[in-house]
Amino acid sequence: MSQQSPDYKGLPSDPKDTASIQDNADLEIIDALSLTDEKRLLRKMDLHIMPMLTVLYLFAFLDRGNIGNAKIEGLIEDLNMTGSEFNICLSAFFFTYAAFELPSNLLLKKLRPSIWLPALMVAWGTVMTLMGIVQDYHGLLVARIFLGIAEAGLYPGVAFYITMWYCRHEALLRQAFFFSAASIAGAFSGLLAFAIAKMDGVGGYEGWRWIFILEGIATVLVAFIAYFLIHDYPETARFLTDQERQWVIHRLRHQYAAGQAQFSSDEKFKWKYVRDAVTDWQVYVAIMVFYGIVCPLYGISFFLPTIIKDLGYTSSTAQLLTIPIYITAAVLSVVAAAVSDRLGQRSPLLLLHMACVVAGFVVVLSATGRGVPGVVYFGIFLTVVGVYPALPANVTWLSNNLEGSYKRAAGMAIHIGMGNFAGAMAANFYRAQDSPKFILGHSLELGFAVAGLIGVFVLRITYARINKKRDEQMAAHPVELTPEQNNELGDHAPGFRYML
Repeated sequence: MSQQSPDYKGLPSDPKDTASIQDNADLEIIDALSLTDEKRLLRKMDLHIMPMLTVLYLFAFLDRGNIGNAKIEGLIEDLNMTGSEFNICLSAFFFTYAAFELPSNLLLKKLRPSIWLPALMVAWGTVMTLMGIVQDYHGLLVARIFLGIAEAGLYPGVAFYITMWYCRHEALLRQAFFFSAASIAGAFSGLLAFAIAKMDGVGGYEGWRWIFILEGIATVLVAFIAYFLIHDYPETARFLTDQERQWVIHRLRHQYAAGQAQFSSDEKFKWKYVRDAVTDWQVYVAIMVFYGIVCPLYGISFFLPTIIKDLGYTSSTAQLLTIPIYITAAVLSVVAAAVSDRLGQRSPLLLLHMACVVAGFVVVLSATGRGVPGVVYFGIFLTVVGVYPALPANVTWLSNNLEGSYKRAAGMAIHIGMGNFAGAMAANFYRAQDSPKFILGHSLELGFAVAGLIGVFVLRITYARINKKRDEQMAAHPVELTPEQNNELGDHAPGFRYML
């Protein structure tokens, strides 16, 4: 199947050519296609859907990573913690985060996103606020455990939610807009920490405590706003007209090229779909790629201020020097996603992103200890601008190639959940005793990035081989299945083609 955007103008309009259309309602929808401006409708959807999702993830990543900013403002000293205890607190978040992603995504499919996502946000905002009053290592550890539970459902939930609105050739750009919030949060976190730390002593609290308290309260306030601004699914969206609503549903159902698999939107939950996701080879190769992205992502997120400070800068300067790195990463994420959607392929740019990550760590390791902090800073810069576009590309690529909404929900939760164990590992890569060179941490990050690069090649080659085999089988023995039969087979349907 061609990976270019589907051409809806090519859908059958003559009654004698509409054998695949099952009722008169579909005929009416097709007649209305010429009356609907696709670009205008997509802009309308973007304006009503993406801003709130982006804000949600901005706060999630801000609250998850601000512990790195708090560290250089005195958190470890004030709580009488050791460097290893700090790393344990970082790791604890990811174990509960990974464990609760699959059940959360299945609940999202059952419940309304406008209720579930803000509820998660209230939960983690409350935990974040309380983190500002912990008195010792054990209090911080417990808070990080509960923060992982509360945040678990957001990223896989929103990533899945986007696939319920946009066709697969449109999804990466929206995922990139959404995920760019993470890089903006990185910049915003440094700027906020720089400002909030000036509150040291206010109310008898240290500056790092105010970082947690103020950002946690802001998260809860945004959650209440989100309840009114998140739309559930196209079938119930109030901002769409009846004609627009019918068209959005129709184009999602028929988003594959003519003659290929068509899937029913009336899919009922079966545990079979969860089992299919658990046993699907592509999920685990995608996790390998995810590790190659997320290990550097979290390693840098947690320790970038520390790394820059150890290059010889003051803590306030280190906070500010993180900003240009993250802003550049956010811009490149969106640009790369737009190019990938236009190409209709995921792997070419993903390979480029992973190559940047590898090259960045090579530069850092080569320059570390040679008295050239500017070169180390450039290497980190190169790594970050590779990591942030790579993550939404990896997640979207897998979601494009998992068919069936329940299988996709489960597969994406497994992918992101198991993949986030990389965060637990990365939290222990940069040990206090390795400062200021952090040779071990950088070397481990490089190893995972190389493994991720290999994983991209494996996925690309295997997908292409399967597509070619299905083309040959369909040419030799054509078969037509109903949408319901295709639902049962999912991405194993003979008419399904993997996006490359």
